[in-house]
Amino acid sequence: MELIFEESTREEFVRRGAEQMMSAARTAPKGKGVDNLSIAIIVKKDLKEISDALIKFAREKNTEEYFFRDAKNLLSADALFIIGTRHKPANVKPCGMCGFKDCAENEQNPGHPCVINATDLGIAIGSAVSVASQLHIDNRIMYTVGQVALDLKLLGNDVKIAYGIPMSVSSKNPFFDRK
Repeated sequence: MELIFEESTREEFVRRGAEQMMSAARTAPKGKGVDNLSIAIIVKKDLKEISDALIKFAREKNTEEYFFRDAKNLLSADALFIIGTRHKPANVKPCGMCGFKDCAENEQNPGHPCVINATDLGIAIGSAVSVASQLHIDNRIMYTVGQVALDLKLLGNDVKIAYGIPMSVSSKNPFFDRK
């Protein structure tokens, strides 16, 4: 008789869950139907590298203490889902919600994200974490991990906004009740 214990399937289960999150994010509604997302999964064996990079980033940028907390917290994860958006104005007329007169003016000011891109990213993140929730995979959306993903250019040179979502299956969600 073969027994398969939950612990031996956990990493694969979380990876498959992350793949379903990718589909949910990809198929989430996009402004004008334009998809500027970049999505990836980092598996457990590579999380220490990301944690170390976050600590290095925090020291170099003299960040708040929660960057160090999140770096340590990553080590409790079974996988990491990262998602970001490229900066490409959507050419919505009229708009100006980015603070510029129109998309042409926005394009003359690199580094100012299109509100439509940022909104699409938020909707995609919501879709992704809803899948994790349905699968009972604990997770937390982390801006800090997104910062280091941008710094490392993990999602590409043209991605300008990113978030990381560590994922865990354990008896207690390690991403809440943190000090």
